[in-house]
Amino acid sequence: MEPLSPASGGRLRPRGHAVSRWHALIVPARLALLIGLAAAPLARAAEPLTLPQAVEAALARSPALSAQDAAARSAREMAVAAGQRPDPVLRLSLENLPVEGPERFSTTRDFMTSKAVSLMQTFPSEDKRRARTARFEREADAARAERGVRSAAIQRETAMAWLERHALEQRVALLQVQLDEARLLVQASEAAARGGGGALADWIAARDAVAQLQQTLLAVEAERTNARHALARWTGGPPEQPLAAPPELAELPPAATGVSGRLAHHPELVQLAAREAAAAAEAEVARRERDPDWSTELMFGLRGPGYANMVSLAVSVPWQWDRPQRQDRELAARLARVDELRDEREERAREHQAETERWLVAWRAGLAQLALIDTGRLPLAEQRIQATLAAYRGGRAPLREVLAARRMALDLRMERIDLRLSTARLWARLAYLIPTENTVAATVRPEQE
Repeated sequence: MEPLSPASGGRLRPRGHAVSRWHALIVPARLALLIGLAAAPLARAAEPLTLPQAVEAALARSPALSAQDAAARSAREMAVAAGQRPDPVLRLSLENLPVEGPERFSTTRDFMTSKAVSLMQTFPSEDKRRARTARFEREADAARAERGVRSAAIQRETAMAWLERHALEQRVALLQVQLDEARLLVQASEAAARGGGGALADWIAARDAVAQLQQTLLAVEAERTNARHALARWTGGPPEQPLAAPPELAELPPAATGVSGRLAHHPELVQLAAREAAAAAEAEVARRERDPDWSTELMFGLRGPGYANMVSLAVSVPWQWDRPQRQDRELAARLARVDELRDEREERAREHQAETERWLVAWRAGLAQLALIDTGRLPLAEQRIQATLAAYRGGRAPLREVLAARRMALDLRMERIDLRLSTARLWARLAYLIPTENTVAATVRPEQE
């Protein structure tokens, strides 16, 4: 090390070879730290995303839920304010000031002139203040019920986006496998045609089949890209994040079992019940408003020298001279609103009951159709392919029959993907019919395709 010098400010400076060793230690350490920091989000992005994780992420980042929380807080704050008495009114006045004659504009020479200060307070009844408080408390309940509606919609839409993207990933993978097999057929037919053992038409048909698959693959890949961005819109994660295994559609989550018997907890019905309670609270306020508020005013009048000061006390009350046409009709309107919401809730309960039963029937039918495809139609399609392929190799069938068999098998597998998606949508509607803050933990098992 070099000795201390004034130019160095009393600090030790390392020699040149020490600097080199210092950089040799520091630079790799910094690079390792930067690589580690960059690899952490990449590792999280590469981690497969399960359906419950996607739903939880969508709930956690939803501004709509935060907005409803703010609305509930606002209503609760208003409930406290509504239960208080109105602020007193302070009034300063100059009364009976002469404007003519020799004493005009004098505040002390006329015995009637006085400077007055008064304080007026309105006294709503305790029942009226409680009714006003209850109205805002019911509005807070309605905001929380609206949060439940939005929570259920977020869970359902996120699950739909996850399931649709999974179906498109399956379509792309299936088309890529079919495309690889079709290219092998092109090579085989080309070799047969060049060797004189095959027809040129078979080679052309095989190339056309490859072109058709490529065209279909391009369209499905575009749909998959859109589906990835649609899911990322809900979860906030990278669009390229892989998906985990799908939920087992044959089993509803525990929170979704017995949905027909728990429709009273349906978010829309809960919301309508909360709105009905808020309307009833408004009707109670209108009923209490028919009783007028009394006001009291105390006034102190300061007069000129030689005149006595005075105190006045006044009590006032509104005169409801047309109560049947005003206050009573307002109460009737509020009560009619309560009846409207009650009837609407009853109607919607019937609709949801029928809708849920229809979903259950369609879900079970979809499961049965999937089982039939897996156990019956797909094995037959594979047998048809093997039979036509053996006949083609033996010169007993043209290549177009092999291509037709493969096309039929591809259409069947695509049909299965579409059927599974429609069944999965029904599953998601049932699984997320009633919202939960802790999302449903679906039973996940790798699916045998």
